[in-house]
Amino acid sequence: MRRPKGQGPTTVRASDGADAKHLEEFARSRRGVEGFVEPRTAVSDVTIMLVAHDGEWTRRRVPSVQWAHAFANKHGIPSYDAAVVGYPARMREWNRRQKQNGLS
Repeated sequence: MRRPKGQGPTTVRASDGADAKHLEEFARSRRGVEGFVEPRTAVSDVTIMLVAHDGEWTRRRVPSVQWAHAFANKHGIPSYDAAVVGYPARMREWNRRQKQNGLS
């Protein structure tokens, strides 16, 4: 039995300039931003999650773990390995508030 056309294995989109631009804008426009670098997995490339002081967050693909930490250093953002330290409680609280307000 053959797979329907277009139903083959998926490919993961690589990071691009739009990802870097988005990260820069988030870091520039929010206070207290920290970076949480997420390692490559079987289903996703390396990503960095930026979390602001109020828990608002964004995640984008990046070229490498080294790139993510260098990005954070360049922008004066502390960066951590998410697999080691986990995620801040303020991010989970922000998600909860968004859900309560019907925004997510």
